[in-house]
Amino acid sequence: MKFKKLVALSSAIIIGSMSLIGCSNKADNTNNSGAKETIKVGMVADTGGINDESFNQSAWEGLQEAEKELGIEIKVIESKQASEYLGNIETLVDDGMNLIIGVGYTMADDIKTQAENYPDVNFALIDETYDEIPSNVKSVLFESEQASYLVGLIAGKMSETKNVGFIGGLDIPVINTFKYGYMAGVKTANNNCTLQTQYANSFSDQAKGKAIASQMISNKADIIFIAGGDIGTGAIEAIKEANKYAIGVDRDQSDLAPDNVLTSAIKRVDIGVYET
Repeated sequence: MKFKKLVALSSAIIIGSMSLIGCSNKADNTNNSGAKETIKVGMVADTGGINDESFNQSAWEGLQEAEKELGIEIKVIESKQASEYLGNIETLVDDGMNLIIGVGYTMADDIKTQAENYPDVNFALIDETYDEIPSNVKSVLFESEQASYLVGLIAGKMSETKNVGFIGGLDIPVINTFKYGYMAGVKTANNNCTLQTQYANSFSDQAKGKAIASQMISNKADIIFIAGGDIGTGAIEAIKEANKYAIGVDRDQSDLAPDNVLTSAIKRVDIGVYET
């Protein structure tokens, strides 16, 4: 296949329905004595870790940019398993953070619990909201189906086998937003294109991502879109080895396989975190 990188589409920025914390652009507070106090912002990453080349890493890059440009003090805690979320949030509360950011859908219950326990602390939740949002919690949401639709159009038009794949981390609404946007794009481009879908039930299992991608390739998929954090690293490795094509997610993932990552559905979580 003679694919060209579609740079214009890979730089598409889709940020929608974003609610921002009402902070000043200046990263300091004034205490009762009139002295300036640096704003302290903590982040709890989900199990994918801040080097997942995807969702968490993009969030961490946004927080680092805020540290550089706004002069805030930052701290990140990585979670090895979901059972650590509550304790990691508690640690950041104990460290005196003014704002604590939870990265991902899976942290929603624990953010809400701690927001109720600590009403004087501000919290932000990336990629999820509530029917009744606590007064000290702000949600940061994205219209991911739009970027996914665009990459689906590309996959449907450019697949030579007329067989493409989608690998999701978990079967949850935020991942299905990517899935259904992609499916709509593929079917719009080529209604006769076969679309394979599977979930890895993980955001961190690179080996599982690689195994699923290999299976899809053996079933004739020649382009695979992966929305699942660090499972994408393993999937892209399999795609590279088979000389097929991947579509990245959240951030530009072309550095993982420059000749095999066709484009990326860029979410710009970094901008969402920075603006918050």
